[in-house]
Amino acid sequence: MTKIDQQLFTTHEHALEKEFELCPKCGCELSVKHSKHGGFIGCNNYPSCDYTRPLVQHESIETQIIEGSICPDCGNELAVKSGRFGIFIGCTNYPECSHIEKHDQADSQDEIPCPKCKKGHIEHRTSRFGKSFYACSAYPKCKFLVNYPPRAEACPECGFGILVERKGAAGMRLECPEKTCKYKRPV
Repeated sequence: MTKIDQQLFTTHEHALEKEFELCPKCGCELSVKHSKHGGFIGCNNYPSCDYTRPLVQHESIETQIIEGSICPDCGNELAVKSGRFGIFIGCTNYPECSHIEKHDQADSQDEIPCPKCKKGHIEHRTSRFGKSFYACSAYPKCKFLVNYPPRAEACPECGFGILVERKGAAGMRLECPEKTCKYKRPV
């Protein structure tokens, strides 16, 4: 252990952290810098030159109009757009019309009515953290939600309007989402 070259551990520069490029503002070398938001490329002449750019360049897609499509709200054409949650289809008349097509729109016969309010239906949603859940379409008036895929079948024990599909160690099973009911059965 005494034959370890300590110079290897004191080197401050990593081979991949050199960017063999010159700053477009001042002509100094660029290198990979690190911040709490991740890596970026910045000028080595920092206090006097503030040039930075992202480490990875993300390609942004141009808005592509879908020929022959009509917005159901205002009658303008629909287009494929890119937003902060990814690619979506929306109205070309955006500030005035905010219609967005849902990519997983189900037919009305597949809709499961909300067991709490009986006015809305259960639809698939995604939280801001990317988690999947199923909630009532009448939100914010009805705040009913479940974390597992619902099935349009009433609970035989308590009579609640839906059952949910859960995966466990024994395989798939249907169970009642009501906390007071303990009904479970294998699928």
